[in-house]
Amino acid sequence: MAQKVVCVVGPTGCGKTKMGVLLAKKFRGEVVSCDSMQIYRGMVIGTAAPTAEEMDGVAHHMVGVIDPNENYSVARYACDAAKCTDDILARGKLPIIVGGTGLYLDALLKGHGFAEGQSGSPLREALEARMARDGGEALLEELRSVDPACAARLHPADRKRIIRALEVYYETGKTMTQHNLETQRVPMRYEPVYLGLAYEDREEMKRIIDLRVEQMVRDGLFEEVQALLDRGVSRSSTAFAAIGYKEALAYLDGLSSRGAAIDEIKLRSRQYAKRQLTWLRRNPDIHWYYWKKTRDFSSCLSFSTEILMNHGVC
Repeated sequence: MAQKVVCVVGPTGCGKTKMGVLLAKKFRGEVVSCDSMQIYRGMVIGTAAPTAEEMDGVAHHMVGVIDPNENYSVARYACDAAKCTDDILARGKLPIIVGGTGLYLDALLKGHGFAEGQSGSPLREALEARMARDGGEALLEELRSVDPACAARLHPADRKRIIRALEVYYETGKTMTQHNLETQRVPMRYEPVYLGLAYEDREEMKRIIDLRVEQMVRDGLFEEVQALLDRGVSRSSTAFAAIGYKEALAYLDGLSSRGAAIDEIKLRSRQYAKRQLTWLRRNPDIHWYYWKKTRDFSSCLSFSTEILMNHGVC
């Protein structure tokens, strides 16, 4: 039988980190980060990775564990995070999975659904070379010939997913559609209890995100990006594709003014929060707590405690 875990989810800037710590302290838990960028070392400010003070003595896993020059996949995250989660359960503690990267969360909870693939493999490099030479429409047409259902969901500009679907087919002999159907029948690895945080007023969410970006800049976001460059992190690394880092890099390279970079970070962050909410609201099992003008963590903790008790977590 799958063991229960608690998942604290929501858009960027909604207080997930603090709520995760409060729950962990109350229920003898440990936090497993589910953020696709907090996994990188040296990327603290721009990813809002929890500081030692914010952790408040609670053990946190999957934060700052990967070199920014490494290629890191959702499949690898699911494997690494599962080891942490299983260890927490084996020690009789409660895993509190905290983060807003929905794809990573689904992969961890399901324990399946992603054929490994390998960055830098001959097949991947051949497909990427063909994509660069022939373009997205040519490879999408190739995908239509073997997996029309998958191809129908993709746009020629969605190059990564087109390459991934073809890679799965040529590696395994199974289409991405078949692969997904087969994995959907596999039982979940864990039994999640979802707690969602969001703002009652969308405009308040936008205001908080803007203030958060301004604080990141004051805390040294641009200096953090420069330090990563000084360490030898490649400008083409996946880490530098993160919101905040890409825009700061453009400023440091003289392609943007400081003010324009900050405005772009705010815009991209607000857009990302909207996409996170869209993803999460497809899940009917999330128990939502909506912040008003002030964030009452005491009230939210009481709400969360009742939910967890009703689900037999505590």
